[in-house]
Formats: sequence, structure tokens, C-alpha cells
Amino acid sequence: MPRVGAKALHLLDPEDAHNLTIRALAAGLGPQQMTRDDPVLATQIGSLALPNAVGLAAGFDKNAEAPVAMLRAGFGFVECGTVTPLAQAGNPRPRLFRLTQDRAVINRMGFNNGGLEPFAQRLSVRPKAAGVVGANIGANKDSGDRIGDYVTGLERLWGLADYFTVNISSPNTPGLRALQTKAALDELLGRLAQARAALIASSADVPVLLKVAPDLEEGEVESIVESVLAHGLNGIIVSNTTISRPEGLQSIWKAETGGLSGAPLMTLSTHMLRRFHEVAAGRVALIGAGGIASGADAYAKIRAGACAVQLYSAMAYSGPGLISVIKRDLAARLKADGFTSVTQAVGQT
Repeated sequence: MPRVGAKALHLLDPEDAHNLTIRALAAGLGPQQMTRDDPVLATQIGSLALPNAVGLAAGFDKNAEAPVAMLRAGFGFVECGTVTPLAQAGNPRPRLFRLTQDRAVINRMGFNNGGLEPFAQRLSVRPKAAGVVGANIGANKDSGDRIGDYVTGLERLWGLADYFTVNISSPNTPGLRALQTKAALDELLGRLAQARAALIASSADVPVLLKVAPDLEEGEVESIVESVLAHGLNGIIVSNTTISRPEGLQSIWKAETGGLSGAPLMTLSTHMLRRFHEVAAGRVALIGAGGIASGADAYAKIRAGACAVQLYSAMAYSGPGLISVIKRDLAARLKADGFTSVTQAVGQT
């Protein structure tokens, strides 16, 4: 949808505008990239070869309604979800707020989604040749066994998604972030590892990633990396939204409860990415998310340690056509510094 379309959507309630965008994209009305990606943008996440390093973050397409449209728009990979085993309405509206002056968004959606079955059905009929589509899995708010919900998601979508992201870092499901603590995380990843081992006994393996918050305490980075390596995960996405509120926010919505994303998250999430890069020391792939709105932002994440990046909130202000602008700028920056691939630039501060 061109930039003028994005401006027109700002006349609507943010959630209504988003839903309208998804419907339009699913109907084939979005932008389409007509040329091949510059080879300098290609990268790898585990076994996944990506045509470019710029991906769509989870949250945009919760129900896997428009992944092919977003791949055609130029994203190197698309992550759908968060999806939970059972459909749930999420938190009461209003729950999505544009902080226009700050180029930011606050959301407290609460994993609203249609559940695993329709999600799986849509993935089952997608043309796999269109590109890489991942599934971001979560737990129902009222579940009696949240870890079991993640296992259910992994098992139901195995063979349908090209990779999985285990989302334990949304601030909008009470108690969910407690799964980032050492004992809880080891239990979760241990049960997922058992389920994964059974699945790959009869089918091909795919990467499994962990998505973390930017609001981690001292020492938590080390314990998370240890758990990820111990249980055989392939990558970490750094980061989800923040519950903090950086100084200088101007919008009247700045005090709303929920996770803050967009431009104000860039500094915090990149700092956390750099910490994970220091601790992981190349032993696990890192994907940078949070605050990306330009090629310069994407390049900063790569130089901080990311082999690929994801964005979402910036499209609320610029529309899906932003992806082409970011890729052109990123390719130019890589070449200007003498890199012939994204991989060469990872962690080169």
C-alpha cells in the first residue's frame, strides 16, 4: 500500500486500520517487488537461506492471512502470529495506540488470534515457493499448562512453517515473561526439545528461535544463552516490545499500558542485541528487531550482531512500500563499507 494509503488509514482507529490493511493485502492489493534482491542482502538463519535479511516481525499478520502478499512486497521472510492453541479475543479495546509524534506504537493486544486450526489451514495451502514463512507460537491466557500450549503449537504446525519462534516476551499476557527466568525457561525449552526430537524422527528439521524482551536484568542474558544452547535452539530474536518509557516521548498516549515499539525502542533493543552478541560469541544466530525504520537502522542491528532483522511498527507510518527503501539503503551501506554479504558485516562494530 503506497505512502498516501498509509496516511489515509491514520484517519481510522488504529486497530480498524490494521484490519483493513490485512484484508487489502490478502486480496492482492499490496505492493509487489518486480526485481530480484541485490545479492549482497542474502543471509542465513540456521538452515534457512534468505534472499534478503529484512523480515516482517510477528504481530502484523497474527492469523497467517497475508504472508505471501508480504513476501511479494519484498520481505526476505515473514513471521506470522502470535498464535495460541485456542482462539482468544485478547484484551478489551482500545488496545492499540499510535504515538505519531514519536513514530511509535503502544499495544496491549493480549495475543488476540483465531487459534491454531485456521492458522494451520492457511499455511497448508500457501505456495511454499513464495518464500520463508515462520510461525510465532504462544500460550493461551487462561491455560492450565502454558508450556503444553507451546508444545501443541509446535506439533500442530510442524511441516507447515519454515521456522518457529517461541514467544515468551510479550508484556500483555500476565505472567508470560516469567518464562524467561532460568528454571522456567529450561523446563519450557526442555519439553519443546523432546517434542522436536520426536518430530524430526519422521520429518525434516526446521529452525526454532526464542524471542526475548529488551527489559532483562543483569545476568539474564547469560542464562538465556546457556538455556538456548543447552536445548538446541537455533536463534534468538532481540527484542520484543518494552514496558519502559524512554524520556522525551511527546504523544498524549505515552502513559498507556502495554508494550512500546517503534523508533524509541531502537536504542534499548540494539543495546540488548549487542549484549547477546557478546555472550553468544557466534554460537547461535541473532535476529535484530525493535525500532527499525530505515536502512541505517537495519545496518546498525547487523553491525551489533544480527544476521537478519525484523520490522513492523514503522509500516504504520510508511506502509509496506517501506521495505524497498530500506533494502536499497542497506545494500548501499554494505557496499560502501566493502562488504560483499550481510554475513561479513555481522558484529563488525
